[in-house]
Amino acid sequence: MTPTLRLAEELIARPSVSPHDAGCQPLIAERLAACGFECIPMPHGPHGAVVGNLWALRRGGRAGPMVGLAGHTDVVPPGPDAAWTTPPFVPSHRDGFLYGRGAADMKTSVAAMVVAAEEFVAAHPDHAGAIAFLLTSDEEAQAVDGTVRIVEWLQQRGQRLQACIVGEPTSVQRLGDTMKNGRRGSLSARLRVIGVQGHVAYPHLARNPVHAVAPLLAELAATRWDEGDAHFPPTTWQVSNLHAGTGAGNVIPGEAIIDFNFRFAPASTAQGLQARVREALGRHGIGHEIEWALGAEPFLTEPGTLSMALAQAVQAECGLVPELSTSGGTSDGRFIRRICDQVIEFGPVNASIHQVDERVEVAAVEPLKSVYRRTLELLLA
Repeated sequence: MTPTLRLAEELIARPSVSPHDAGCQPLIAERLAACGFECIPMPHGPHGAVVGNLWALRRGGRAGPMVGLAGHTDVVPPGPDAAWTTPPFVPSHRDGFLYGRGAADMKTSVAAMVVAAEEFVAAHPDHAGAIAFLLTSDEEAQAVDGTVRIVEWLQQRGQRLQACIVGEPTSVQRLGDTMKNGRRGSLSARLRVIGVQGHVAYPHLARNPVHAVAPLLAELAATRWDEGDAHFPPTTWQVSNLHAGTGAGNVIPGEAIIDFNFRFAPASTAQGLQARVREALGRHGIGHEIEWALGAEPFLTEPGTLSMALAQAVQAECGLVPELSTSGGTSDGRFIRRICDQVIEFGPVNASIHQVDERVEVAAVEPLKSVYRRTLELLLA
């Protein structure tokens, strides 16, 4: 049992379903404080204590960049315990894997970062620059009182990081095959199509909102919004929910509610996408109300010192050349990018995240820690 694996198990054993931390961050803060980090808890939310946030900083003895290690201690709900082979918050080993909610997303990464920092500081107590931890328990849920609050606090103080690794699970087949240097934007909307309720036998006395909106949905689904670019795939549009009707089979609904989402490349803007939808609504003559929510702007970190150091560390520890990718959903990298020049995400294989029997390969745990430690050495030693 290595220190990294032991800490990962300790974190998994804490049922930190978002937005609750369940004691993960105090455990981490105690360890970081022991090796010279100044730790500042920043709880936010109702009564000031629902969401756990932690900012921890260790300054070295020489000039150099501030390098961040970022992650989240919260996890998604596990669902019924009976669906799991072993209880979701009881770390278990089977067939070379560590099982438990958060094993891949992302308590193993957090544990690896902590142990990597401990080892690096022990070997380089007078390191250059500074090491910073940004941890939250509000990444998997609303993401309104988590990392964004730490970022706002840093902005108020004029503090910036020069590089930050986010420990999201990015690998696809093997640890080290993929790291993310950007993410697409996320734009959601709730569209209420207004009709007139009536009897299905007398459609001339009603106005069916489902019939009215169906051609629009077909058009939006077939639209090529942009061509993407060298780093991002084309923008996509998807309906996530569609609700209409009273439940009776003989009633024309009076309204239809459609939830949809854009995952957009920098080739499009949130404002431009909204304008195109509004134009289509007007052209189809649809009576409606619409509410928009911009979840994230797209961001991109061009190849630079952080991506080169991380790639070099991956090659040394995993024997792979990682592919740069901007695929997947949103992450807290979208907030950190506001105060950091270079943000790269790197972590374990993501195949089981948010699933029953979530797991991480035990043989990948120490190499993951070593990648983080070696990256710190390349940037700060």
